Amino acid sequence: MVPTVAEVAGAIARAHDEEWAYVLAATARVAADLDLAEDCVQDAYAQALVHWRARGIPRRPGAWLTTVATRRALEQRRRAAVLERKLPLLVPDPADSDEVAGGVFPDDRLRLVFTCCHPALAQEAQVALTLKLVCGLSSAEIAKAFLVKEATMQARITRAKHKIAETRIPYRVPRVTELPERITAVLDVVHLVYSVGHTAKFGDQLTRPDLARRGIDLARMVQLLLPDSGEATALLGLLLLTQAREAARVDEGGQLAVMRKQDRALWDGELIAEGLALVHAALEGPPVGRFGLLAAIGAVHAEAKRWEDTDWEEILGLYDLLLARWPSPVVALNRAVALSYADSPEAALDVIRALSDDPALSTYPYLAATHADLLRRTGRRQEAIAAYEEAITFTGNTVEADYLTRRLDDLRNPNPGL
Repeated sequence: MVPTVAEVAGAIARAHDEEWAYVLAATARVAADLDLAEDCVQDAYAQALVHWRARGIPRRPGAWLTTVATRRALEQRRRAAVLERKLPLLVPDPADSDEVAGGVFPDDRLRLVFTCCHPALAQEAQVALTLKLVCGLSSAEIAKAFLVKEATMQARITRAKHKIAETRIPYRVPRVTELPERITAVLDVVHLVYSVGHTAKFGDQLTRPDLARRGIDLARMVQLLLPDSGEATALLGLLLLTQAREAARVDEGGQLAVMRKQDRALWDGELIAEGLALVHAALEGPPVGRFGLLAAIGAVHAEAKRWEDTDWEEILGLYDLLLARWPSPVVALNRAVALSYADSPEAALDVIRALSDDPALSTYPYLAATHADLLRRTGRRQEAIAAYEEAITFTGNTVEADYLTRRLDDLRNPNPGL
């Protein structure tokens, strides 16, 4: 039976979401050039529109697309003799070991991820390349997600590709001895992609759902390809536990609901169960890394049936470990929040005052918002009003700004609803 246009379009869309990274990674290994590989894969998807309509949707769409794309890449290389004279930068060096911890031969997608997240590239370039090459997003889609002009994003991607060629970044999985350092860069990129989707820095929507989904997809891929990495397992667990609260973060009126006010019946039980299992697995194999500790904190929140049941002493202890091993003003800020519930708001205020002198947090909206909330909780109404006004000026997300404005209005009211 000949498929309909809608059926073919749906199959191609699914193949793009599920198979893009696999097809591009395999093609890049043959093409020895990222631009050529990308062109060949795009051409394969275009051919699918015609061939699948005439001959039916293949049983394994990804394999069909890979065959078409790699054949096209080989043809292009044969026709362009100049390419044969270039150093095949994306072909693994025979002297390099293709084994990762555990002796498993890596999926080609793993080569692609490590190439996109090479430490020689700036993190903004790593993120852009990962979204474009691993996730298959267009330059326009990436530019929209990060609120920059398409031309700016395209230039960023082009520069990154040129740097890969100029510095001869190899298309391979790092040696076992290199993995710890290189995995950190990959996980940082995946975490950043999800974070940008989880809470948009600017705009009228609290989240960017598609980008959050891409972050989770990337985390699943990396954890699947590196199952022995406790940090990769922990990151996936952390993202799933965070995503489980998504439905409760905005109420029916479109207003922000902070965790204290969220209806926990709306939390996704399946995601929580999967996330907790991953976190427990990650914590079984020391040493526990940064994402392991963050995931453990997420697990404590997920296991509390009510806000009042939250074990703030345990969360504070986990933040103490995190801050000792990975000092960061943002970690110190989050620890201050935990301290305010484990000890008192007054104790947390002392920490916030010290953090206010840190240049890295000078315009950080969550520092100002936390300061305002602590002042409100200690009954220092006029100071809290000033702090909320400051927080609003730093907040670019409309949903978050509206929440802060409501808190400010409550304080200005003679009978504030605290």
